[in-house]
Amino acid sequence: MARVPYLDRDDLAEDDRHIYDRIAETRGSVEPDTPMPNSFRALLNSPGAADAVGQLGEYLRFHTSLDPVSREIAIISVAREASAEYEWAHHAPVARRAGVPEEVIDAIRTRRDPPGLTPGQSICAKAAKELVGAGTLAPETFETAERLLGTGGVIDLVTLVGYYAMLSVALSALQVDIEDGQTSGDAGLV
Repeated sequence: MARVPYLDRDDLAEDDRHIYDRIAETRGSVEPDTPMPNSFRALLNSPGAADAVGQLGEYLRFHTSLDPVSREIAIISVAREASAEYEWAHHAPVARRAGVPEEVIDAIRTRRDPPGLTPGQSICAKAAKELVGAGTLAPETFETAERLLGTGGVIDLVTLVGYYAMLSVALSALQVDIEDGQTSGDAGLV
């Protein structure tokens, strides 16, 4: 059970409802019977924080220089390394839709080296693992990432990893529940 209430649009002050609306455009639904994810419903207890998190997440999910497959490999790698069930449940299906092969998702889930990745995809998985585990990148990982992704791509990658690590910590601390009916379609994290 979450440590904070899940808020909906009507729970917010009139001046903060635009924040809900902006987040709902990319994270949830504007339909009343399909609420946005519990992650943002919990964060809306601080509308300003939810707005800032939502805007950065919107950039990272929809406007980053990383291709969708590399982006989702990095995100599920963060979820695996952080043991973040909520993020895994939400992003394993997104990874599948983006085209990440099932054997790659399963390898990441079970902490094995994912097979068949391009060099750019592989460096995204490796960088996510290093950043979450050690808080930094080994010099050779940074050099490889910069060579493959460019300087802007490295910035996007480390910001993406930092964002999902921060979100994983926040959702864990707040004990945010995975929504009913939301599953990753696999055994979850082990």
